[in-house]
Amino acid sequence: MISENIYELMLNQVNAELNASYLYLSMAAYFENKNLRGLAKWMRKQSEEEREHAMKFYDYLVTVGKKVVLKAIPDPKTEWSSVMEVWQDTLNHEKKVTNMINNIMKQAIEDNDYASINFLNWFVDEQIEEVTTAEEIIAKFEMIGDSKQGLYLLDKELGERKED
Repeated sequence: MISENIYELMLNQVNAELNASYLYLSMAAYFENKNLRGLAKWMRKQSEEEREHAMKFYDYLVTVGKKVVLKAIPDPKTEWSSVMEVWQDTLNHEKKVTNMINNIMKQAIEDNDYASINFLNWFVDEQIEEVTTAEEIIAKFEMIGDSKQGLYLLDKELGERKED
């Protein structure tokens, strides 16, 4: 039903989404260690969301009759020089994932694979949201600068993230 190229790209995407989940969990642990519980909670939720994304690809591959072959996930980064560096890494990672999704979509369009295009449309929209959210949070951190009160308030605000 799907081409070998789409199959390989989607297998890689399962791995990339699980890797993202692991990275965000590592970021949560970093924030926990800094007593930034709100930021940790936000990243834990993000980790869960990325695992759900991996499972969407997993389920799609199963639905189209393909075998899911999981690959090793590299150790995530565990230390950052600042809270801002964590968010810069978040933005960079989301941009990388966006490029991967776009590459799968490009291949689906080339293959005239309308089922995969339909499936991928959700991810295209999701990645716009992911990148925009990271950019907005970075802008807030830039606004507060080195303010401990600002960090306290932003930690509290991000800790109120609801289930998506």
